[in-house]
Amino acid sequence: MSAERGRLVVLAGPTAAGKGTIAAYVRTHFPDVFFSVSMTTRPPRRGEVDGVQYHFVDNREFDRLVEAGQFLEHAVVHGLARYGTPRGPVERALAEGRDALLEIDLQGARQVRATMPDAFFVFLEPPSWDELVRRLVGRGTEDQAERERRLETARRELAAKPEFDAVIVNDEVGRASEELVSLMRSGRTDR
Repeated sequence: MSAERGRLVVLAGPTAAGKGTIAAYVRTHFPDVFFSVSMTTRPPRRGEVDGVQYHFVDNREFDRLVEAGQFLEHAVVHGLARYGTPRGPVERALAEGRDALLEIDLQGARQVRATMPDAFFVFLEPPSWDELVRRLVGRGTEDQAERERRLETARRELAAKPEFDAVIVNDEVGRASEELVSLMRSGRTDR
């Protein structure tokens, strides 16, 4: 166990920037990084496993956790589903000296900044707007109305880039992931 507290890194960016893909790469290639698994009230997408991509809960359970103060952050995303980051597992990992990664939306990143200002905030952006649209349409998980909602949200989220400590362009998953982990470990004396 490290004597130094772990570093919390918050990864946020617009829909279809590749946050989930980057997080999956980090989880696979850097198993020492604690990966926070968010909770959501949305139904699982094809291939998603409860407890891996998200913890899927109903609104009643989500409300109970909010009331108990069990989230670092929580928000309604894209005007539909609720998402939140469980507080306990993140705080335990940091206390154990493990670096922790939160993959969350812009609203959540702002809440974490207010409660954990020592965290390091990384904005993930696609190489271009056209590529963002191509990725969103290509994954085929949203209908037309949901895609339009997400694109409108993405326009607002892209404007928030100056609020972040660093920006990574997700033009190639391996390179962007390596850059993220390098940023995560910078400034650590025991790495």
